[in-house]
Amino acid sequence: MLCASVLSAAPRALAQCRVVAWGDLTYDLTVAPPLHGVGPAVRQISAGAFHSLALRRDGTVFAWGDDRFGQTDVPASLARQHVTAVAAGNVHSLALVSDGEVVAWGPAEGSFGDYGQCQVPAGLPPVVAIAAGALHSLALLEDGTVAAWGLNADGECNVPDGLSNVVAIAGGMRHSIALKADGTVIAWGDNQYGETAVPPDLSNVVAIAAGGFHCLALKRDGTVAFWGKFGLAQQDVPPGLSNVVAIATADYHNLVLKKDGTLVAWGFDSAGQLQLPTGLPKIMGIAARGSHSMVLVDEFPSRRP
Repeated sequence: MLCASVLSAAPRALAQCRVVAWGDLTYDLTVAPPLHGVGPAVRQISAGAFHSLALRRDGTVFAWGDDRFGQTDVPASLARQHVTAVAAGNVHSLALVSDGEVVAWGPAEGSFGDYGQCQVPAGLPPVVAIAAGALHSLALLEDGTVAAWGLNADGECNVPDGLSNVVAIAGGMRHSIALKADGTVIAWGDNQYGETAVPPDLSNVVAIAAGGFHCLALKRDGTVAFWGKFGLAQQDVPPGLSNVVAIATADYHNLVLKKDGTLVAWGFDSAGQLQLPTGLPKIMGIAARGSHSMVLVDEFPSRRP
């Protein structure tokens, strides 16, 4: 099932952006009515297991979809702050504020679904990037080190001693990965399906993504490396795949954007998450989690200043 909704549209100064989502829409992953209309353009999207987040250029956040755990109840305090990044987990959401603070919401402490993923460590130094695992959270600190909190059943929050010079982070079901400045990747947590078994010769990586039980790495030459769970075709990187500029992973499928603006998806197609929409305008961002995928498209790219 395909859904398409207008999230924002500044008629002159900024392009009109639209989020297109497909796959499992059980929890109404269509955009709620308050998101329609004219407003600042969207700059980032993030897909949770059954909910989604959108960050506008004015620093405001919108959330829609499943709210059984409060994961779409954006804190009122964020309306008075400038958010620079968002990340959606299975039942929680994260926002990074311009001053380096991390704000988390979802299950209340001690309630069903709470594994500590929303309890941001007190005294956390300024953060420059965030990532949400299924039930844990990650933060990249400005000194290049990583902090993690939440469910730690398989060591997904046990950041390796001495890990430094990190430039990007990602969280999977029960594992975590980090990209270092030298283009190498470090992984920790559950390795039941090889999700932390980074290929020993992997190098020149520029982006990473953590799926349910697998990982993707985008290399500088535009090719993609895979490691982790085998059995649901998520490991079947299409032969000859090249010129990739962005990657996203979900529980059992993958989505990538190529330099020519086309999308490629592979893996498990339980809910139509591999049925790519056609006729999309310029794609500005991609996201995937659970059994659904999303893209941020620019309706009028020629109007961008």
